[in-house]
Amino acid sequence: SIHNAEKRGKRQVLIRPCSKVIVKFLTVMMKHGYIGEFEIVDDHRAGKIVVNLSGRLNKCGVISPRFDVPINDIERWTNLLPSRQFG
Repeated sequence: SIHNAEKRGKRQVLIRPCSKVIVKFLTVMMKHGYIGEFEIVDDHRAGKIVVNLSGRLNKCGVISPRFDVPINDIERWTNLLPSRQFG
């Protein structure tokens, strides 16, 4: 839903349900400047996240399935990763 909201030119997007994996992913995206701040809304259920978009995102997707890759084997998996500085 982040990618769709970015294409439509929205300034904010609501993501639900909230999970630790999504929060860590959004933290990395925020650290690199692809999104603005985000706020976790606790609704006593699964939770929601409100993300402020900055307009710098090109494509946001998932690499599936999630593989556990040690750092010394990452060279073999580079064909699954997006190109550097693409967004």
